[in-house]
Amino acid sequence: MQVSVQGRQVDVSDAFRQHVEDTLGGILDKYFGDAIEATVTIAREAHLFKVTVSAHIGHGVDAIGSAEADQPYPAFDMAAEHLAKRLRRHKRRLRDHNRKAEERESLMAQQYILSGESPEEEANENGGNDGLPLVVAEMTTEIPTLTVSQAVMRMDLSDLPALLFRNSGHGGINLVYRRRDDNIGWIDPQGNNGS
Repeated sequence: MQVSVQGRQVDVSDAFRQHVEDTLGGILDKYFGDAIEATVTIAREAHLFKVTVSAHIGHGVDAIGSAEADQPYPAFDMAAEHLAKRLRRHKRRLRDHNRKAEERESLMAQQYILSGESPEEEANENGGNDGLPLVVAEMTTEIPTLTVSQAVMRMDLSDLPALLFRNSGHGGINLVYRRRDDNIGWIDPQGNNGS
């Protein structure tokens, strides 16, 4: 497994790197022995150190943990524990899931990134883009085929606000998202038969 430690406005010592490698090695080997890579980013924000740990543990599956503290070692240890908790929950859900894993079928979709309006564009409504947002980037992204519980698990594991997926039960496009009250919402369009 490849471990990358990055510092933003912080010098990362060899001792800290060794602590990160030892700790993550133990956590990832315990839950997923075949983790591909992990990235640790430590940044200084005012009087706190913010640490984000991201582990790529499988095809399209990323786990993220983060924490803040007034010292770098406690911040990393709390972020690593946050990651371990997510991995533990993910592994338990996989183990409790008694059905045979279904063959993954994916759907490709276009993804666009649009720019927000700047104050100059708001002032000049007769600009060259006729009031339409500017497309900054466009790319192709995969829409995985999952059950609803698998989609919730992947959204929770990756700490995403929402996840678009193809429902393996009927083949239609569904969306799960985190609500403001911290519950999970599920959108399954009525009459969605996958066609």
